[in-house]
Amino acid sequence: MNLEELKEQLARGIDALGLSLDKTRQLLLLEYLQLLVKWNKIHNLTAVRDPEQMVTHHLLDALAVIPHLSSSKRILDVGSGGGIPGLILAISRPDWEIHLIDSNHKKTAFLQQAAIELQLPNVTVHTGRIEALDIPPFDTVISRAFSELADFVKLAHKMLAADGAFQAMKGVYPFEEVAQLPAGFKVESITPLVVPELNAERHLVTIRKVAA
Repeated sequence: MNLEELKEQLARGIDALGLSLDKTRQLLLLEYLQLLVKWNKIHNLTAVRDPEQMVTHHLLDALAVIPHLSSSKRILDVGSGGGIPGLILAISRPDWEIHLIDSNHKKTAFLQQAAIELQLPNVTVHTGRIEALDIPPFDTVISRAFSELADFVKLAHKMLAADGAFQAMKGVYPFEEVAQLPAGFKVESITPLVVPELNAERHLVTIRKVAA
């Protein structure tokens, strides 16, 4: 699939999601995709190899959560890997402050390079384990395919502001994971997401700390 077809596919998906994203931002998203394809040949950042699939499985999948993060201004993406959803959020919402963390040095080297090449001043990259991060907490801590919900909240709880929310991007409805959440956390909502041209279930799990 050529660039023009990818542009059309992305624009169709953005319209279907009801998002407002100007042409400059859309082109930046496709530049990010080209970087991901290039680095993926060496560093294995994602199992998805086909650019057309990357538009649905990565770009539109991440963009689908934006309407549910409307009150967020400072976001931490845990286990960011190839930058999903963190870099996609940073490109789409330049007024949001986005931090990305991953323990894999090759992955954070990619994230750093992508932030430089795409000129994203709202991105900060951290290499290391989430439980060792020592910076002010965030109003949103998000992850996609990082871990089970119980591990996610246990490892990242220090990074969540008192009135903030964990947002876990999941596939099928995570019944078992919800049942295993540790004390001190509650599921506020589990929202089904419809990702254009993706024939698979997606859910966004919103979790908050229980007030002491």
